[in-house]
Amino acid sequence: MLSTHVLDTSRGGPAAGVNVTLFRAGSEHTEIARGRTDADGRIASPFGGKLASGWYELVFAVGAYFAATGSASFYDEIPVRFRVDAGEERYHVPLLISPWGYSTYRGS
Repeated sequence: MLSTHVLDTSRGGPAAGVNVTLFRAGSEHTEIARGRTDADGRIASPFGGKLASGWYELVFAVGAYFAATGSASFYDEIPVRFRVDAGEERYHVPLLISPWGYSTYRGS
């Protein structure tokens, strides 16, 4: 099961309204799900349903988010590729953003 959370470190709070697309990564990307972060900056589990083992990619449309907040942004989209392993049941992929940088990690 997958969830994600986007925090805007330049504003010190959640990034509401960020469009996020989940792809199965491979020789051809296959779109699995689309969502938009809520007022708390979250897309709750199970985003994309139960995921099989393999590589996936979340693409965060941060350019549109920053434009809507009146900020310029160096990034239009931020792709985050990660691996799902057999036997693992929960994946949380947070993204911390600012107009000029970002950071991500495997959350709990």
